[in-house]
Amino acid sequence: MSQTEQMKTETAAEQLTPMPENKMGVMPINKLLLSMSVPMMISMLVQALYNIVDSVFVAQINENAFTALSLAFPAQTLMIAVATGTGVGINALLSKSLGEKNFERANKTAKNGIFLAICGFAVFAILGIFLSRQFFLWQTDVMEIVDYGTQYLSICCICSFGLFIEITMEKLLQSTGRTVLSMLTQMIGAVLNIILDPILIFGWFGLPAMGVAGAAIATVVGQIIAAIIAVIINVKKNKEIDISPKGFRPSKQIIKKIYSVGLPSIIMASIGSVMTFLINKILIAFTTTATAVFGAYFRLQSFIFMPTFGFNNGMVPIVAYNFGARKKNRIIKTIKLSICYAVALMLIGLAIFWIFPVQLLGFFEASQTMLDIGVPALRTISLSFIFAGFSIITLSICQALGHGFMGLVVSVVRQLVVLVPVAYLLSRTGELSAIWWAFPIAEVVAVCLSAFFLYRVYHKEIKPITAPLEAQ
Repeated sequence: MSQTEQMKTETAAEQLTPMPENKMGVMPINKLLLSMSVPMMISMLVQALYNIVDSVFVAQINENAFTALSLAFPAQTLMIAVATGTGVGINALLSKSLGEKNFERANKTAKNGIFLAICGFAVFAILGIFLSRQFFLWQTDVMEIVDYGTQYLSICCICSFGLFIEITMEKLLQSTGRTVLSMLTQMIGAVLNIILDPILIFGWFGLPAMGVAGAAIATVVGQIIAAIIAVIINVKKNKEIDISPKGFRPSKQIIKKIYSVGLPSIIMASIGSVMTFLINKILIAFTTTATAVFGAYFRLQSFIFMPTFGFNNGMVPIVAYNFGARKKNRIIKTIKLSICYAVALMLIGLAIFWIFPVQLLGFFEASQTMLDIGVPALRTISLSFIFAGFSIITLSICQALGHGFMGLVVSVVRQLVVLVPVAYLLSRTGELSAIWWAFPIAEVVAVCLSAFFLYRVYHKEIKPITAPLEAQ
């Protein structure tokens, strides 16, 4: 046999040799779920920590500086929504492709995902240049708040390429089950932000005190460094996919599939931005301190929701992979365990908000007025935690199985059809404390819709599965 023939024979043998099954298809579900979710929960906790550290340090400047960050929150949420929602679509399609052993589509998904991240950055950089100041003028006429907010938001938008690339690269790692590596990149960026915050805000070690702008610079530097490390890790360690740009061309078909799942997620989170913007408008009619309380709540609740979302992110690729592999029992067990864990996490959060509201608000240099408004606010809003864990997991299951529109419906109903109108009606009573009841009311409606959609998705997608892919 000639050398050329031998090489062809070896190549053919390699192609016929099946790749080993990914752990998402074989590892015991509870162990798999925890091994994939716990690293992301830890990294999400660190992310929550650095979100709150920004605010803790900025609150030491004055209350207007903290209020500016609270008013900037909807715009930041929108930016993160686009990056994360696109990542959710990448995650679901890539994991499903691997489960189906369609490695060519998996590679195309990864490359098109990176392309979409760059496009997202370009859009927000332009918006940051031209609309940052106007965004704050729409909300308040207190010029100190406008100036602080413009400094912060424009820097975050113009330098958002770190955010978009970091999130995309982390989703690629999560899609192949490498959640520990994803956790490391997130933690590195978060820790850098935490270290740089006081240095740049207050001018330590001989550096100029940059105030609110320093908080923004600390944020984007952490994101950029994390993005660089995430790219390197994907190239070196994530061997199941190829992200080299060689021969890349945008694929309309792949992008459409990514956004069939990702777009509803983006819209859902964007609706959250609209909701926050409108609630701030309702609250600021009473006092700017009320918007500061609302901003403090959002940063504090991230310590509860971020771990739940981390757990949720660990669940999605498992469900998507086993759906692609047609492994019904693994899907069902993953869903049941995920709901139990998520509800338990949210109940712990409820207990913390009820027992320690004064201590939680103390992180933000809360005045007595802020405490008087904030303590009942935290206790009332946190009642919605009882239902939120179930809704989060349920809607992500729908997304993982290609029914992202259901999550969109729930989000629209909860935040725009129920929450904002109810909050407005309660504000007409003249009692600021009444407004907070809109949150648990909206969550009760959301959990009912979520349960209905889970029932429908189960009977349409999961129940008909009869045999694993390899058995067919």
